[in-house]
Amino acid sequence: MYDVRAALAAELQEIRDAGLYKEERLLASPQSAHVRTRTNGDSAPALNFCANNYLGLADHPEIVAAARQALDEWGFGMASVRFICGTQTQHRDLERAIAEFVGTEDSILFPSCFDANGGIFEVLCGPEDAIVSDELNHASIIDGIRLTKARRFRYRNRDMADLRAQLEQAREGGARRILIATDGAFSMDGYLAPLDEICDLADEFGALVLVDDSHATGFIGTQGRGTHEHFGVMDRVDIITGTLGKALGGGSGGFVAAHQEIVDLCKQRARPYLFSNAVAPAVVAGSLKALEMARESDEQRERLRANTALFRQLMTEAGFELLPGEHPITPVMFPGEDGARKATQIADAMLAQGVYVIAFSYPVVPRGKARIRVQLSAAHSEDDVRACVDAFVAARAEVG
Repeated sequence: MYDVRAALAAELQEIRDAGLYKEERLLASPQSAHVRTRTNGDSAPALNFCANNYLGLADHPEIVAAARQALDEWGFGMASVRFICGTQTQHRDLERAIAEFVGTEDSILFPSCFDANGGIFEVLCGPEDAIVSDELNHASIIDGIRLTKARRFRYRNRDMADLRAQLEQAREGGARRILIATDGAFSMDGYLAPLDEICDLADEFGALVLVDDSHATGFIGTQGRGTHEHFGVMDRVDIITGTLGKALGGGSGGFVAAHQEIVDLCKQRARPYLFSNAVAPAVVAGSLKALEMARESDEQRERLRANTALFRQLMTEAGFELLPGEHPITPVMFPGEDGARKATQIADAMLAQGVYVIAFSYPVVPRGKARIRVQLSAAHSEDDVRACVDAFVAARAEVG
């Protein structure tokens, strides 16, 4: 008889043998630039360089206070989906604030951005439509597209000639509606999608543009509104999806921000919205405060840019291979067959020195392109950044 548990155990052992097994490290403190990690019952301080806490708001006292007050005023949970009795006035306040910030007519909250991307494509696209997607889009976009019966086209990462070719195929195939989907900032590389060129092609082919701006909302662009602000196309992107779980306080929840008709249709047909509990009251209140602070966070955004530039400069001078860019996501590359194992060993050695980073390998990134994805925060000091670089150098010497 087939032994399911034995087969799964063998598969897990293969992952371990390949050096690809991912252990979850425990935090014994709030999320911050300075954390405590727990190993075998003991906790130790560490500099945190692997969180999406770009503006340093995850443990900000004003946000914590807003969430705490909401527990008393609004309760702990909604115990309902939105259209039954799961909508408080603060839910609509947050949706209007998000729409105003990113520059759309309205927005709709989801339990996560994964759910937002899981719901939007099926709402907009059917068998007579086509979706053209960047090959490095987030897993939530990929899975959301899989839920539709639309024709699917994929173009090489940020390759506008290939995007044009895929749009031509979609149009020649008689698609009623064409939707271009892209990350605004690609989470494993830190690259920005060329939204100005994408919008030009969308205009030419009569396509809609959807941008997942999870790794941009709050800190990319002059006022932190996102990649569409950075590229000067705020009035040309049709749909923005994003998260409250990164720069905007680091809680949970996601959103779709778009034309009113798209938002209204999502309320009628988006399954993750219709069949999931509403975002918890404390998260809504904390996110409202975080969004208010993000609107006024010019100083934090400038500090984030300065920290990113300093880290890139020092790591380049130390001889490490970095992917080019300006995003606070800074991948330190360890290519080749043994790269995954080496990246993991260096990350472990750095934690022993009190610097917390994480190695990424297949299947999260392509085989042979292992990396340690360093993420800078406005909460890091210059000394923190220099300590991180020193730890990389020491770990490289230790691992070889």
